[in-house]
Amino acid sequence: MAVGKEIRGKIKSVENTKKITKAMEMVAASKMRKAQDRMRAARPYSDKIRNITANLSQANPEYQSAYMRTDASSKVSGFVVVTTDKGLCGGLNTNVLRAVTTRMREEQNAGNKVQAVAIGNKGFGFLNRLGAPVVSHVVQLGDAPVLEKLIGPVKVMLDAFVEGKVDKVYLCYTKFINTMKQEPVVEQLLPLDGTRLAQTAEEKQSYGWDYIYEPDAATVIDELLKRYVEALVYQAVAENMASEQSARMVAMKAATDNAGNLIAELKLVYNKTRQAAITKELSEIVSGAAAV
Repeated sequence: MAVGKEIRGKIKSVENTKKITKAMEMVAASKMRKAQDRMRAARPYSDKIRNITANLSQANPEYQSAYMRTDASSKVSGFVVVTTDKGLCGGLNTNVLRAVTTRMREEQNAGNKVQAVAIGNKGFGFLNRLGAPVVSHVVQLGDAPVLEKLIGPVKVMLDAFVEGKVDKVYLCYTKFINTMKQEPVVEQLLPLDGTRLAQTAEEKQSYGWDYIYEPDAATVIDELLKRYVEALVYQAVAENMASEQSARMVAMKAATDNAGNLIAELKLVYNKTRQAAITKELSEIVSGAAAV
């Protein structure tokens, strides 16, 4: 029964793997709920900044912030690439990195140079393999994004844009749609266009106040826009983490189901092998008895 022993070993191995994937599925489900709550909690802050900044910009149309200028001619495009630190989350990172590669090639074909900021270990490793210049990076963010860790690396790209060394900056991340669907997004972060700061009639009424500026309107607008861009990056990281846990939960559930199916198939093979061995032994016994 050497063959049967080998199959029993495979069944035991797959059963152990199934226990691991099931545990990872439960952990991801628990973290997913917290990540979704964190993602939703970050939205009101960026909405509030956006509305106040839009109101101030409309009140001071003669001033254009450096974050909204479109007259740069450095022929350099920046990318803020948000990925995960860990794997085992399906095609989450593959999809967003494929979209990043496509957009980088488009920029290079248009005669622009590219440089990147990597948030997450997977994206950092990919950009290094791709040969793209990585001006700054941050990895090992943990289960909860901390704005203090993100500000430093992102500020490198923001300062380069303000100084005119970069024409435009793209934000690349995975947008959380629902538990079963996550969508890779490559959107323009800088310069901020009018659509981002557009207000609905209700928002105009809610934020249509007169402000007292200290020290002056231009400084306040610049500072608010800077905080708004940082909030957009934080929101992207929060969305990416919610997508990561959802994708990992789905991937581990699929792995657990596949392990169960494989165990059932191996048990069927084992039973057939065992029956064949028993039938062979009975046949040998009967043949021996008949010979006697």
